Amino acid sequence: MIEPASAPPRTDRPPRSGLTRPTALLLAATSAVTAANVYLNQPLLGAAAHSFGVAPDVLGAVPTATQLGYAAGILLLVPAGDSHDRRRLILGLGAASALALAACALAPSVTWLVVAGFAVGLLSPVPQLITPLAVALAAGGGNADRGRVVGTVQAGLLVGVLASRAYSGALAEQVGWRAVFGCSCVLTLLTVLVLSRALPRVPAAAAASYRSTLASLPRLFAAHPPVRRITVSGALVGIAFGAFWTTLTFLLEGEYGYGSTEIGLFGLVAAASALASPYAGRLADRLGRRGALAALIGLVIAGWLLLLPGGGSLWWLLAGVIVLDVGVWGSQAASQTSLFSLDPAVHSRLNTLYFTLRFSGIAVGSLAGTVAWSGGGWPAVVITGTTTALAGLCVAAGPDRFPFRRRGRS
Repeated sequence: MIEPASAPPRTDRPPRSGLTRPTALLLAATSAVTAANVYLNQPLLGAAAHSFGVAPDVLGAVPTATQLGYAAGILLLVPAGDSHDRRRLILGLGAASALALAACALAPSVTWLVVAGFAVGLLSPVPQLITPLAVALAAGGGNADRGRVVGTVQAGLLVGVLASRAYSGALAEQVGWRAVFGCSCVLTLLTVLVLSRALPRVPAAAAASYRSTLASLPRLFAAHPPVRRITVSGALVGIAFGAFWTTLTFLLEGEYGYGSTEIGLFGLVAAASALASPYAGRLADRLGRRGALAALIGLVIAGWLLLLPGGGSLWWLLAGVIVLDVGVWGSQAASQTSLFSLDPAVHSRLNTLYFTLRFSGIAVGSLAGTVAWSGGGWPAVVITGTTTALAGLCVAAGPDRFPFRRRGRS
């Protein structure tokens, strides 16, 4: 059974040292670099298509392959963090992803670029390994402030996601799209080098094989109602999130006449969510899972209500984007904080379950938002987002039918 985090982890010796502030910032920076690698190809598609002499829509397979690879990496590689040394996993994945980025830079054909893009995604779920590592280091040093730790690492991830598009687009205009992949390769290798010298060793949280940890995922989800509530509510909020960001492009192009540059700048509005993430984690520490998720998913619902008049008012749209994004990313930090209050021996697997359902929800939301836009325009999109966020609130804040039990107790 899953234990509360106050129980000792299943290991013979504790982490060598606690989580210092420089180490926390290094882990956040690593999350930023590795998360950016997943998204930096999106602004490069036009330039890459021109160099290969194909239509731009042909290169749409590249980010699709990268996202599919990322989802596969979360599902297949992150569970190994419970049975193997996370430090070695992070260093190994970082070095391998640098090689995949080099393959993208040297790609002689579209097919090569698609395959290399898939490899980049597959080898990039480093942030999902870093977060439980940071929590383990903090616990080893006597620091139980999980919310602050989770929020700090997630803030780094968000900075990477937000900055990657601006960085890759601006750099490509100066030195070409291949150099963007080359620079990211070098940056990733430098990050791995710094980590190899600065990151303390942390033994595996559980004495189990990789196959058994992977096979335990369905059982872990089915047997524990709080895990189901947190992960399913995350998926529902993901649907609301995916519906918004997919249809925002349609709204800005159709109602406001904005081009790709102005639409891309809207992503910078989401920077407020990166600043709020550490506070969202602390909220989970103080209010508990139900209280924190109720407050933060409530912000998602409030954001959608502000977005309703956004179909004709830019100021309402901007306000809605900020409130919705703070709620979405804040609820993610609170959800991870709640999951990491459970047995440290399953933290990586809990992260796998959460992000697998989260990304699945975002994918479903993109489709649902497109269908809603086609059928009823912006009001239909708002109804879709509000309804799914409300469902996520009901799932997250509801009581658990059966509480967690400690091992050895009936």
